[in-house]
Amino acid sequence: MRSMTPPCSPAFGTRRTLRWLATLMALVATPFLLAALILAPERPVAQPAMRASFAGSASCAGCHAPQAQTWHGSDHARAMMAATPQTVLGDFSGQTVTDGRHTATFRREGDRYLVRTDGPGGTVADFAVSEAFGVDPLQQYLVLFPDGRRQPLPWAWDSRPRAEGGQRWYHLMPQEELTAGDPLHWIGRDQTWNFMCASCHVTGAERGYDQASDRYDTRWVELGVGCESCHGPGAAHVAWAQAGASANDPRARLPVALRDASGGAWRFAEGDPRGIAHWEGPPRISATTEVETCAPCHARARPIVADPVPGSRFLDTHAPLLLARGEYQADGHIQGEVFEWGSFTQSRMQRAGVTCSDCHNPHDGKLHAEGNAVCAQCHLPARFDTAEHHHHPAGSDGARCTSCHMPQVTYMGIDRRHDHSFSVPRPDVAAQIGAPDACTTCHTDRAQSWAAQRIADWFGPRRRDDPHWALAIEAGRQGRPGADAGLAAIVTDRSQPAIRRATAVSLLPVPPTQASAGAVGAALLDAEPLLRATALRALEGLDPRNRMHAVRFLTDPVRLVRIEAARVLAPVPRDALPEASRPAFDHAWAELIASERVAAERPEAQVNLAGLLAARGDAAGAEAAYRAALARDPTYLAALVNLADFEARRGRPDAALAALRQAVAAHPRAAEAHYALALALIRQGRAAEALAPLAEAAALAPGEPGYAYVQAIALHEQGRRAEAVAALEANLRRNPRHRDSMIALATMARDQGDVAEAERQARAALALNPNDRDAAALLQQLRAMRPRPPAAGR
Repeated sequence: MRSMTPPCSPAFGTRRTLRWLATLMALVATPFLLAALILAPERPVAQPAMRASFAGSASCAGCHAPQAQTWHGSDHARAMMAATPQTVLGDFSGQTVTDGRHTATFRREGDRYLVRTDGPGGTVADFAVSEAFGVDPLQQYLVLFPDGRRQPLPWAWDSRPRAEGGQRWYHLMPQEELTAGDPLHWIGRDQTWNFMCASCHVTGAERGYDQASDRYDTRWVELGVGCESCHGPGAAHVAWAQAGASANDPRARLPVALRDASGGAWRFAEGDPRGIAHWEGPPRISATTEVETCAPCHARARPIVADPVPGSRFLDTHAPLLLARGEYQADGHIQGEVFEWGSFTQSRMQRAGVTCSDCHNPHDGKLHAEGNAVCAQCHLPARFDTAEHHHHPAGSDGARCTSCHMPQVTYMGIDRRHDHSFSVPRPDVAAQIGAPDACTTCHTDRAQSWAAQRIADWFGPRRRDDPHWALAIEAGRQGRPGADAGLAAIVTDRSQPAIRRATAVSLLPVPPTQASAGAVGAALLDAEPLLRATALRALEGLDPRNRMHAVRFLTDPVRLVRIEAARVLAPVPRDALPEASRPAFDHAWAELIASERVAAERPEAQVNLAGLLAARGDAAGAEAAYRAALARDPTYLAALVNLADFEARRGRPDAALAALRQAVAAHPRAAEAHYALALALIRQGRAAEALAPLAEAAALAPGEPGYAYVQAIALHEQGRRAEAVAALEANLRRNPRHRDSMIALATMARDQGDVAEAERQARAALALNPNDRDAAALLQQLRAMRPRPPAAGR
């Protein structure tokens, strides 16, 4: 069980969104503060600049006054502000608010803003607001604790006009029973601003986490997203300007060159019936730079270096989330709180060279034009802004380009955000993958079949991209037979965006089929580093002796690829590596370990470290990392389960069982805890004792067919055949495509002489996958066992 280090993500979403941050398991944290430390200091602690290379936005305004003035009132500039009468929007007049589950009182004492609610240990107390967080459409408030943590209060101020339902307090997770100790409680680790938010809400952040003391000394250059958050550290540039601004001075250029100096432009080709502009002129040197400058804060991604500065290649500093189930629909539309990068990089517009600033003013963040006019920059209104194209009344919501091509999803209760894949509505595909679509999201009284028929009536029954790639992604997610071929086709189609192709790689079956093996091999040689990195992960399912293909990637120019190569080679002894490659491995290994230590305060990062160190034979280091994980959360499930496996492997079965019993006690509703305990008992020859936890695991997770299957096998081995058959039959009723249950039933029926039933089950297994050699061999054996009819005349 590998634990995922969470990405930089919103600290205040739904439980489903935030649970992804900690391996999709139910987690219970222990309080990290004493009740005596409830009140924050009266004033926020001053945070001096730590990085001498930064100058601060104020130093830019003298030479760049128009840009500074435009930026000053932007959401970027107000991403985080000291809590003052000028910045706090919420009503702190003394009102008490409750939603039936949570209660808080908001009041003001002079220039101090206080919120009375439950804190560490469940104690109700006053908490002083240190900073305001954002402005539109909501504002949140932070509390500074003595150990340096800043935690966002769970109540937000709806800053929309009253006529739109705003000017009120509301709880961000009203349906959750959040109590102190839950990592999603506002004082829990999944809400810690220092890790989750700091790098994107202040300029020049240094997280300053000290593992030994488990404290933060987070510092920054300035609050909010300032000039240097995008243009890079500017101290040298300011010094150049103050020294006389010589054109030959290398300091003349800022670290991140965002200005387009190509001289090209988007232009419409005369007579082109498409009505879509194309780039005319030299390549846009700044196109990639701009998108990668925005990506770290507009992508769901895990940092792989500590406190990166602007100007770095995105995959040198972050590992982005692919189109993961629960975060993206199978058609690539946003679902979880994943921001814009992941959808934008799927778009044809991005592949054509469109950048963020083609639509948005980079200094105030607003669109260059309102409504359809912003799209008309590159899409002729005479072709697209017509009833013949959008089939809705002029001026209506349905006539807006964004209604069909940028559907919205609401986060944090009221924050509606547009999907940036700019895709064509496909209600027919959405119906097949169980996803919403732009048409019936608006026409809520209509079925997706109705919407699909309307589109077919308007544009014709055939579409250019049939069959749609989303069907292959959904098949891969579901593990359907034959999914490998569709996924492999996406992987090898270089006209598809890299994030989509990498997602297809991640969904290929293990062990590999002929199709999937070929796709992984092609991805390893691909020009896109995201493909190479993901393909290397696919090699983790191979025996260490078969992972030597990763050696060549230890010197890849992209850090993410190098660290994935090192991860794949972790179990390979150093002496087994080619001698010439050993220094490269050492370097990539150091980068890998450093990437996990970026999140040293998180128990999942410590579990990852422990697994890597154990693979290298560093038992002491692995044990220390497991202990560090449990020091941060003594009930962390991934740590307990992995520690148990670690203890078993080094010949300490009693310690392994103790860890697993602790896991079951802490997580009685977690099927994986019961299942892990059962497997440990089976390995120790105590199969009879394993039956109870196996039954519990199967009951808790009826949708996980593997649990009930192992339960049935254990029952059969204990001589309880009837119960085993009943468990398998029930498993197939719940999970009718579970091949292993079919094969087990066929084998049990064969052994009882019921050849007809055995054949029925074997045929069903073979129907799932006609290339299933084991099922075919079993069926052939069963046919040979059929009673032969008596010879004629006897």
